[in-house]
Amino acid sequence: MAQPIIDAVIKLGGSVVTDKGSDRLTVRRDVVRRLAEEIGASHLERLVLVHGAGSFGHRIVKRTGIDRGVEMPGALAAWAETQRLQYVLAAEVAEICIGAGIPAIVCQASASARLRRGRLESMEVEVVRAILQQGGVPQLYGVPAVDAEQGCAILSGDQIAPFLAQRLGIGLVIHGTDVDGVFESDPALGPTARVPRIGRGNAAAVLAALGGSAHVDVTGGMRGKVESLLQWAQHGVCARIVDATRPGRLAQALAGEEVGTLVRWEEQP
Repeated sequence: MAQPIIDAVIKLGGSVVTDKGSDRLTVRRDVVRRLAEEIGASHLERLVLVHGAGSFGHRIVKRTGIDRGVEMPGALAAWAETQRLQYVLAAEVAEICIGAGIPAIVCQASASARLRRGRLESMEVEVVRAILQQGGVPQLYGVPAVDAEQGCAILSGDQIAPFLAQRLGIGLVIHGTDVDGVFESDPALGPTARVPRIGRGNAAAVLAALGGSAHVDVTGGMRGKVESLLQWAQHGVCARIVDATRPGRLAQALAGEEVGTLVRWEEQP
């Protein structure tokens, strides 16, 4: 019998919270509201919410190259503008969550994070821990951040989520995307087979088959997501990838049902 999840880091992809394929900066308010209601009905004891940038970040980053540093003309202005856009998106997501009864408290990860060649090396978590201890829901988001070697890189939600789960001792990361797990080929291109579990035994084969994203994406698409999760899986972080655009799917994951794709390095005994 499925066991309800008592604590989780929920990462909502940029394609879930925004219209990522559009040139317009549009929050998918109805989708975010429904997901907030599903989360609220789950009665989690501890919850950290992380979301991607979607149309609020990927296009400007792709155009200006700030994911590779700040040497290009106008890069600092682009970094500042990208950061500002993430404030706008985070505020709108928080407004919806608060309206659904979730006390989302926005935390700017880039204020304390340090990357090296695009990989997260360190980030302050004690404030996040304190918010959790008081019953609040820390809300973090993907954003440009300081990189020790190239000046600036993208601190993606895909890196933030498992980092926090490991540091805070939270049992599960749920990745809400726009596909129902990991597939052997792009589900938009025809019949596919879902991979129910990824771990030590099949990690290399799965990564070899994965591509990027159908949308503009500077953080590696599904391959980048799975690579990050597998890295942290070796440190005990368990994750599940589900289609958050499908009504009720996040609720099923929070109820402990075997939906989407599970990422766990070792099989349970």
